[in-house]
Amino acid sequence: MNNMKVNHISGASLAITLNENVFYTRGYGVFSDGRTITGSTPFPIASLSKSFTALAVLQLVEQGLVELDAPYASYFPDLLPEDERVRDITIRHLLNQTSGLTDKVEPDMTRSPQYQSLEEMNRSLIAVKLANDPGKAYSYHNPNYQYLALLVEKVSGQSFSVYLKKNVFDPLGMKHTFNVSSTQQIIENPAIPRGHYLWFGYPVSKAEPSWFIDGPAGIVSTAEDMAKWMLAQYHSRLLAPELMEQFHTAGQRGPYGMGWLAEEDEQGGRTISHSGIFWTYKAEETIDLDQQLGVAIMFDSGLNAFVNYSAFVDGIARILKGEKAETSVFNSRSMETVMVVLVIGTVLWGGIAIIRMYRSKKSITAGKLIISSVGRLLPALILLSLPQLAAFIGAGRVLPWIGLWTTMSSLIIWLAVLSLVNITNLVCRYRLFFRTR
Repeated sequence: MNNMKVNHISGASLAITLNENVFYTRGYGVFSDGRTITGSTPFPIASLSKSFTALAVLQLVEQGLVELDAPYASYFPDLLPEDERVRDITIRHLLNQTSGLTDKVEPDMTRSPQYQSLEEMNRSLIAVKLANDPGKAYSYHNPNYQYLALLVEKVSGQSFSVYLKKNVFDPLGMKHTFNVSSTQQIIENPAIPRGHYLWFGYPVSKAEPSWFIDGPAGIVSTAEDMAKWMLAQYHSRLLAPELMEQFHTAGQRGPYGMGWLAEEDEQGGRTISHSGIFWTYKAEETIDLDQQLGVAIMFDSGLNAFVNYSAFVDGIARILKGEKAETSVFNSRSMETVMVVLVIGTVLWGGIAIIRMYRSKKSITAGKLIISSVGRLLPALILLSLPQLAAFIGAGRVLPWIGLWTTMSSLIIWLAVLSLVNITNLVCRYRLFFRTR
């Protein structure tokens, strides 16, 4: 609760499993209309959905209907890609995020309008040119799991949502878990708490932007149901043991395996985890397979540059292991306070600098003016280049401006204020320069 308070998170739902038991499920906070959030309140789990999609594919592998190393295109004979390398993409490549597809060659979040169906999504493979040869490089890309969802539909003869319900949710007793195809269905469901983004640390209610999420991010679940999902990772109720082992194994190009980040520490302890990101919702899940400790938590606020969501899971795990969990100094309250001070300080600094400039009797040389222009235009250039910088930092993920705003609104405001102050200063400098000529 203290971590929620210092990070200004208004609502969350937590599930903890220990050994073969549900240790704890609980909701925190309230809906905007005052309803209490409980362990049975549904939350979008975003990219935590990928492990469910991977499980569905592996179930079909177990039935002999899908081969992991078979080309994806072999299941869609009518697919005639212009880039012949598309024919080399295997089911394993899609699962491991090594298909050669990236956000740059196949827009995901930045695509407008968004796709409306998996079939429409599949047709994008006709014209796409791969960024890498299949299997050569890892690149996290949501559409990889949309193609897998369509594969499940093609092979099973059922819609992806129906397949998940019959073969995953119902057998595990996840009675309040379901799959949607777009964020619009989340917005229209009154049972789901409204999402938020943080503006200078304060939660602002906002509808999740339009996004086609069927396959990689479409599942809505509860803390109580997520506890059942985590317990299912310790046995082979839904999958043969050898395939369960593959399900929890890292990929050939890094820790990303089949819908999980699979890691092993120095002592040989195995952990599977995943995070889920929307602009107004966030989710985290970590399962220690050897200690049989699972923690999943869903939030009604989205990705934010100053909120370390994984610290919630780490802190809970530390407490359960008998260790002390401390609130990080790097939190929304402290960092947003710094941003407020920066904005106010920038305005004051800019005003004082202009007053001193007009009072100064020193002449402005052309050389100093040019050097000053370069330095003072730099914040504006950084602001305009934020999508490219975010893509570089985020390993190639291309973010829309709405995503950048909800993730780092205070930073964008400060950069905008700094840019405006600097440009105003430059205008004054140029006026003084030409006035003295």
